[in-house]
Amino acid sequence: MSIEQIKLLLDSENIGYEQEFKFHDKRKWRADFIIDGYPLLIEYEGVKSSKSRHTTLTGYSNDCEKYNQAQIVGYTVLRYTVMHLKSPQQIIDDIKEFMRRYEN
Repeated sequence: MSIEQIKLLLDSENIGYEQEFKFHDKRKWRADFIIDGYPLLIEYEGVKSSKSRHTTLTGYSNDCEKYNQAQIVGYTVLRYTVMHLKSPQQIIDDIKEFMRRYEN
């Protein structure tokens, strides 16, 4: 389960995206995906192993800073893990609901 699976999922639903999107003008932060035409970032949390950067206090704190700054500069961040990829329809439903609400 990986970023590649999210890419295939978006492709299968004809949802346009850009990978490794730089969303901050002063920091080198990148989001895994931005959905074309929407201020929507998709992040895959690779917490599969006990040694993941995301599971340390420092790594988790850095992620919080990154996601908070993404929201401050105007993006919504949807975050997913390997467990979410077991029910991929929920990911699509979330994205489409955001798109629908954003357009209204």
